[in-house]
Amino acid sequence: MKLLDRQQLETLSRFKSGKFLTTSFFLNTDKGHHPRKEILVAAKNLVTEGRTRLDASDYGKDIKASLCRDLDKIAEFCSQNMTSNAQGVAVFSCQNEQFWHEIHLPHPPRNRVVFDQNPYIRPLSQILNRYHHICVFLVGRTGAKWYSVYMGQITPLDALVNELPVHDKERDLDRTPVRRIERHLEGHVHEHYKKASQRTFDLFKKEKFDWLFIGCEDGYFSDLELFLHSYLRERLKGRLKAKPSDRDDKILREAVELEDRLNLAAETENTHRFVSELEKGGLAVSGIKETLRRLNQVEVQSLLVSHNFGMPGKICPRCHFLYVDEAVCPSCQKATGPVADVVDEAIESAFRSHAEVKHISPPSKLDHYGNIGAVLRYKI
Repeated sequence: MKLLDRQQLETLSRFKSGKFLTTSFFLNTDKGHHPRKEILVAAKNLVTEGRTRLDASDYGKDIKASLCRDLDKIAEFCSQNMTSNAQGVAVFSCQNEQFWHEIHLPHPPRNRVVFDQNPYIRPLSQILNRYHHICVFLVGRTGAKWYSVYMGQITPLDALVNELPVHDKERDLDRTPVRRIERHLEGHVHEHYKKASQRTFDLFKKEKFDWLFIGCEDGYFSDLELFLHSYLRERLKGRLKAKPSDRDDKILREAVELEDRLNLAAETENTHRFVSELEKGGLAVSGIKETLRRLNQVEVQSLLVSHNFGMPGKICPRCHFLYVDEAVCPSCQKATGPVADVVDEAIESAFRSHAEVKHISPPSKLDHYGNIGAVLRYKI
């Protein structure tokens, strides 16, 4: 199964065994940089590393047996499923609960094995944060084409041909003013752009894309923008140089480059907005303890986390509240249990409360505020 959307992460985040732990396995399978034999060796080494950690752990006998079964199944999976063109694979397993989920990734993850109460979804969240459902709309005087671009893949959506009226030059020059002919052609082209804009809106209602990229001659862009429905103008994020006649790979390359630039600009803007809100004492908090407290109270609108920031922590088995080091839950007085990465648990909590998660590439200003923070829905 391919990594597609946030709903997959929300489904994974809801799984939790009452008695056993879940194994999360991530493997870089980018054959452009690693030959298949090297990938298989890396998978074998990861499984071996997991077994070594299990042997040294103080997990109970039943939990160890369940995790060993997970590693056996993962080893079998890797030996038989390394033919995909995906750049990475994620596997989540709890065999004693008959839970198994595999996802092919469009971006190579860091190789790792994690044993924890829940599936370790943070790498998936980081990958989803990079990609948007994009509609590429390329239009010229004689035609238009539409493409879907998502996770580095391009798919044709639709095409439109515009037949320009043919004029007999000799007859037209004798009997019809040149300006009238030009106006007639321009009117025809404008109708084509208007029709293409309406087709774009029809595609939006069907595809529900996040962003719109347009490739269009400079002289027609302002008129084309006016023809766009307001929903499309809200999603218009940039212009491409590509033309309807260009090859798909050229269009894809240009669209991905623009997406990367927009992502970097968005990270900078998100961090600036967060820091500004924080420094004026507004709807923002920083640091792991305060951020966890606001997540526990379901006050978080957007969670900001530096890439690869993590730390161990605690979770209440009754309230599912998250803490850094509290031995007893202040809410229900139940003894808390350990979690391998409380930041990953925070991301899962944010997904469950329908908050946005924004991963920020270091170095950034977020580094100076504990590598984690939140913009709040309201302030108490």
